[in-house]
Amino acid sequence: MPKPLGQVKVLDLTRVLAGPYCTMLLKELGAEIIKVEVPMIGDDARHFGPFKNNKSLYFMSINHGKESISINLKTEQGKRILRELVQQVDVLVENFRPGTMEKLGLGYELLKELNPRLIYAASSGFGHTGPDSQKPAYDMLVQAMGGIISITGWPDSPPTRVGMSIGDITASLFTAIGICSALYQREHTGQGQKIDVGMLDCQVAILENALVRYQVDGVPPKPLGNRHPTITPFQAFKAKDDYIVIPVGNDNLWKIFCQAIGREDLIEHEQFLTNKLRTEHLETLIPLLEAEIIKKTVAEWSDIFERVGLPHSPINTIDKVMTNRQILARNMIVEIEDKDVGAIKIAGNPIKMTSIEEETTRKPAPEIGEHTDKILKTFLGYSDEQIAELRQEGVI
Repeated sequence: MPKPLGQVKVLDLTRVLAGPYCTMLLKELGAEIIKVEVPMIGDDARHFGPFKNNKSLYFMSINHGKESISINLKTEQGKRILRELVQQVDVLVENFRPGTMEKLGLGYELLKELNPRLIYAASSGFGHTGPDSQKPAYDMLVQAMGGIISITGWPDSPPTRVGMSIGDITASLFTAIGICSALYQREHTGQGQKIDVGMLDCQVAILENALVRYQVDGVPPKPLGNRHPTITPFQAFKAKDDYIVIPVGNDNLWKIFCQAIGREDLIEHEQFLTNKLRTEHLETLIPLLEAEIIKKTVAEWSDIFERVGLPHSPINTIDKVMTNRQILARNMIVEIEDKDVGAIKIAGNPIKMTSIEEETTRKPAPEIGEHTDKILKTFLGYSDEQIAELRQEGVI
């Protein structure tokens, strides 16, 4: 069975993270990705660490398996090549600042005339409309502006950024969802469309219960450390040797938890009978629980909780994540073999489908313009002489 997007061709004009992560997901789902890069320079992420043998593992981890064509879009011939490619693909993805493609003469309104079935996906900091549309954006900036930083960290601590680029990644995910939805709709209408995803919008979309919590009591939610705002106990506790996460998500689990730690007396305590009461009296409850959890190691508590079916987890460092039995069983650590850096391990595809055969390896990331000749010949029918002339003129 072919992969879900096995017939989809994507023209990828993106760079750094938000766009390339999106097209990486499309690649995992079977799409053919043609990555358009600036000749000699390439994607900015090629120059971001960590490096091994002068190659960016960061770039490699999110651009594996793509094909690269280098085009100078500041030349008229380069723009012509892109317009020709647009007529041969299903999807174009870009993450330039709004208006950039229009200045190049490659905006959606023009491209849709060349290919009415084209799905044009734009991922930007603030979207293509609104008073702040033209402002530059970075991951940490939208984390701050979208409120994520205001609810991250510990009470009275300095502002704390989420430990990965959640602004870029969420924009990638929503853009990929938009593309797949547009492809499905096109099957019924025959028409393409423009997708406009703003990183700031995506941060607001994942605020979860923070928006409604504010509307209940009129107080902006603040950082709570590692505990849940409305479920108690639901946090990390210090054991004898390290921390362990114990999420007690309902009243039945509360009873099991109390029995497991030898505090059956807390089950019927009038202040702790329900989750609502436990949350209201957490300042009384949590010290009682901390005094018990500190008595044993994480391994000892894990054995106890495992026997009674209580959810729990140590706080794994990345080395432990990469050797975790469940993660390995789900093929979530795969390997790239690169001619210059050797084997490196990256995250696998979290979307498990019967049409996608699990593979333990991935193709390497392309060199800048590695597939230029192939793409020009295969998609556009260019001759060797035409390609040589374009290269001599600095177009490719």
